[in-house]
Amino acid sequence: MSAAGSLALALTIGEPAGIGPDLALAAWRKRRDLDVPAFYLIGEPDFLECRTRALGLDVPLAAVTPAQAGTAFARALPMVRLGLPVTAAPGKPDATSAPAAIASIRRAVSDVMAGHAAAVVTNPIAKNVLYRSGFAEPGHTEFLARLAQEATGKPATPVMMLWSPELAVVPVTIHIPLKQIFSVLSTELIVQTGRIVARDLAARFRLARPRLAVAGLNPHAGEDGTLGEEDRAIVAPAVVQLQAEGIDARGPLSADTLFHEGARAGYDVALCMYHDQALIPIKTLAFHHGVNVTLGLPFVRTSPDHGTAFDIAGTGKADPSSLVAALKLAARLAANAPALAAAK
Repeated sequence: MSAAGSLALALTIGEPAGIGPDLALAAWRKRRDLDVPAFYLIGEPDFLECRTRALGLDVPLAAVTPAQAGTAFARALPMVRLGLPVTAAPGKPDATSAPAAIASIRRAVSDVMAGHAAAVVTNPIAKNVLYRSGFAEPGHTEFLARLAQEATGKPATPVMMLWSPELAVVPVTIHIPLKQIFSVLSTELIVQTGRIVARDLAARFRLARPRLAVAGLNPHAGEDGTLGEEDRAIVAPAVVQLQAEGIDARGPLSADTLFHEGARAGYDVALCMYHDQALIPIKTLAFHHGVNVTLGLPFVRTSPDHGTAFDIAGTGKADPSSLVAALKLAARLAANAPALAAAK
């Protein structure tokens, strides 16, 4: 088995009708200027040739094995074949979209778990397209966790972190309606999330003692109970438990003063109680270069922090900055990650 540093990254096709193929082409074309790490795209060369022509680009493609991708990357965009038809036109998902997207993710995870790829980088998917095909998982993260469990026999608890040089945030509850947060949020969930975040920031980001800032749920972190009891009853005990386990955590902290420059200097990651509390500040500060990182898996997975953008697919307007950031971060984390054998 080769060392992780010599392996290419496995990049999924994502939703074929979206901007994922455009981004892969753009990232490869900028490989020298932006020092993009070697990757291979899991898809069908015939499909990508059609997209290349639609964009008016001259990008050579090379059908390779994962082991050949690093060598081929300098001269051509390496592609590992899916073995499935892919016919979706830009902005128009079709019956081949979901099978291709799902198979590409499966192949990427299989390659990294077998030691043939350094990390998984996923292009955006269209959940509604997948759901119509019978896809049972809520999204990418849950599907990756299931694939990890299938590969190792051990359950995985994935945690979504949005990362940028300016700010890193973790939403403790994610894609649920606001009215459900009060029934889902618990001390145990916050503690479990904090443990995984602290462990992976130490192991993969090489932070000796990660500093966790834990946001309150209510305005002003509840104002000592006058604006809601949840911060005293749920969030504060979680912080105490994390501290008792030796984790550098503090809170609950008022979210309205947690994200300015001075406050950010005092922590490495902010644990937020719900989706928008986490994503609004990072998308304000790092909209074009934020990266979605999945913690808690036995492999590195990153993704651009945006969607499929059907409206601009095939037009050449897609900005590859977030994908390039995801590729660079994946390569960095893979180089830092513990040996795969230790995770099994």
